Amino acid sequence: MMTKLMEYFNKQPRIGTLSTANREGNVDAAVFGSPQMVDETTVVMALGRGRTLEYLQENPHAVYLIMEPGESIMDWKGLRVSLMMKSCETSGEGFETFKRQIADIVGEEAAQMVDAAVTFEVTEVRPLIDMGQGWETSI
Repeated sequence: MMTKLMEYFNKQPRIGTLSTANREGNVDAAVFGSPQMVDETTVVMALGRGRTLEYLQENPHAVYLIMEPGESIMDWKGLRVSLMMKSCETSGEGFETFKRQIADIVGEEAAQMVDAAVTFEVTEVRPLIDMGQGWETSI
């Protein structure tokens, strides 16, 4: 099942929203196409300096929502992937390697906007529309 999640999560092109909340409960949602599952329980992504990074530093919980339109709302596909930040690198060898990989994929200009390499653990996977079924029925 997790291999299927990795395939779905990493499918391109795709876009999703990462929702975070700070310690006071203020919520942010930001559009990202870059998160990647590197194994069956780990997601990595690049972040610039902004509200998402700020909120994650206060509260490590987040949700990544992936949506694919269908003919009707009940035909839409997608997942809600709950995440917990495990690490946030803003300097050092691992961070610089990550930035070089980004530069190779999307260009040097994009890599210069990266202020953090964040690693998350997947804590829960739910379907986009939950009618009491398992997530595998919704992708």
